[in-house]
Amino acid sequence: MDRRIYGVTFLLLFLLPTLTFSLPQGQINSNSILVALLDSHYTEVAELVEKAMLLQTLENTVMKHNITIFAPRNEALERNLDADFKRFLLEPRNLPSLQTLLMSHIVPSRIIQPGSNPTRIKTLAPNHHLTLQAPNNKHNISHWIVDSSRVTHPGSVTRPDGVIHGIDSLLIPRSVQDAFNRRRSLTSIAAVKPEPAPEVDPRTHRLKKPAPPQKPGSPPALPIYDAMAPGPSLAPAPAPGPGGPRHHFNGERQVKDFIQTLLHYGGYNEMADILVNLTSLATEMGRLVSEGYVLTVLAPNDEAMAKLTTDQLSEPGSPEQIMYYHLIPEYQTEESMYNAVRRFGKVRYDTLRLPHKVTAQEADGSVKFGHGDGSAYLFDPDIYTDGRISVQGIDGVLFPPQEDEVGPATRAQPAKVVVKQRRGKLLETACWMLGTFGQNSRFTSCQ
Repeated sequence: MDRRIYGVTFLLLFLLPTLTFSLPQGQINSNSILVALLDSHYTEVAELVEKAMLLQTLENTVMKHNITIFAPRNEALERNLDADFKRFLLEPRNLPSLQTLLMSHIVPSRIIQPGSNPTRIKTLAPNHHLTLQAPNNKHNISHWIVDSSRVTHPGSVTRPDGVIHGIDSLLIPRSVQDAFNRRRSLTSIAAVKPEPAPEVDPRTHRLKKPAPPQKPGSPPALPIYDAMAPGPSLAPAPAPGPGGPRHHFNGERQVKDFIQTLLHYGGYNEMADILVNLTSLATEMGRLVSEGYVLTVLAPNDEAMAKLTTDQLSEPGSPEQIMYYHLIPEYQTEESMYNAVRRFGKVRYDTLRLPHKVTAQEADGSVKFGHGDGSAYLFDPDIYTDGRISVQGIDGVLFPPQEDEVGPATRAQPAKVVVKQRRGKLLETACWMLGTFGQNSRFTSCQ
């Protein structure tokens, strides 16, 4: 209850100053229907309107029309609103869905009582209508019906510029419900707990300790670098898996699936275009996943990719090098990375751009990668997690720290200082005596 009172007070401080300035059509004052949302019965809806940043839009609408708001009361929201759905609405990336939901409750006309026949009315949400049905005693209907909700408090609040009708549940448009279902289906996929990589001898590229027996379907024991560039040892054999005619993982299908998910998710078209069209990374990733390896992809969004210059992409192999620095040969989720940086402060993850590592640390309640101006935040966590490939959306393109451009051959070498050995008094006397006979040249200590 205290949180609600504080939320209303915060909204009142910001709402009232904006509702008292004059516009050409008129003036919004304290008697407006928008201020009536601050009534104790509708504080939850008022808080959602403030979070959706719809105040200016509603002000402009009230200046031109009388409006009707179908608003669920606080007790109706607390009783009927699913906790996962409310969490979905309050996430910043789902702001368009929250705006569409709230606008579908507002009609740009004044409705006091519906007609005898069902009526379709247009709302402020694009391409969205409500169906109003009057009470019908023959069918034991004692309340208005608005789509799937009942008007339990008709004319609850009436003002010169509008009216509020209390309803018993939220009106959820089909587009918002579909967006929630897609998000829920992605987050419900089980994640695999990350495991540390085995220790490998850098001289022989072999395990320091014999690998324990693995179950069918387990990832290879050697690290991913040996599969890309085996060196003196052989690349590990493909790990058997549950799918495919030869009982191997179908890595190509999984890579296509995560790229398709990026496209449907929205905001990552540039990343998907580079993986598919500009490089052969998609094929390489599919081969690695088929062999049993796991990958974490730090995917920059379109806004970040648009900041790349022509010079950064024009050099041969530049797109591959940029993407290799965003591929981590481990399976990490948003939860595992955040727990790691919270516990250890800074964590350095290997990348496929050898020998560079990417640094992660906790910042502002999220995970921050890189340093300084070249840093990026974990913006869209767990876009895709299937136990083999994990895709984490970030808001910047990462680059390795600048290497020392001065080579070892060009560095100034310290001058060698020759220290002349000091001779004692006895040796000085012996050398003087030998010198009188011309024999001092035979002894190096006397030269």
